[in-house]
Amino acid sequence: MKYRDYFMYLLILMYLTGAVGFVLHPGFFLPFTPSTLVYTGFVFILYQPIRDSAYLIWFSAVALMGFVAEVAGVATGYVFGNYTYGDTLGYKLLGVPLTISLNWTLLIGSAVSLASPFARGRWQLALAASIIVTLIDVLIERLAPKLEFWIFEGGTAGWHNYAGWMIVSFAGAYIAAPALREGHRGASWAILILQVYFFGLIYILT
Repeated sequence: MKYRDYFMYLLILMYLTGAVGFVLHPGFFLPFTPSTLVYTGFVFILYQPIRDSAYLIWFSAVALMGFVAEVAGVATGYVFGNYTYGDTLGYKLLGVPLTISLNWTLLIGSAVSLASPFARGRWQLALAASIIVTLIDVLIERLAPKLEFWIFEGGTAGWHNYAGWMIVSFAGAYIAAPALREGHRGASWAILILQVYFFGLIYILT
């Protein structure tokens, strides 16, 4: 067993217990959200080809792209619709939590890695990855206001939001595909399954 596997097992335990904790005592567990996201990113990176400078450059580029898209979205309402962030996701810069850029890279990087064996070309890969990422957002949106992640004008996200997610994730996946497709598929599966489990369980039980 490699040392990084212990970090992964701890991450799995955090998500398994954290989802239950959010259901039973959300007020206690909400403040741990930013640190959990940072730890998730740390574990994900441990499994990636970090000696490959291209991977790290494009991983960081996707994070920056996601952050810029969010800043534009919050400021103008044109990218995802009219919404504002709550305080759950931690420190905000220009109205956007810094952890949200990390989540963009985790989702897009994982989706590209998972879809790469089944996509014949770069366009197909970007499209498949963007569909995976947007479907996960559909689940997250059901809980975002309740968990004080963000809230849309009118209370719920509309088609504008999902179109924005498709476009941004497609762009990120297409631009960074040559590097991100070399990511660790096992870690990618774990990250996406844990996110689906976490938000799915809370949605079902609350």
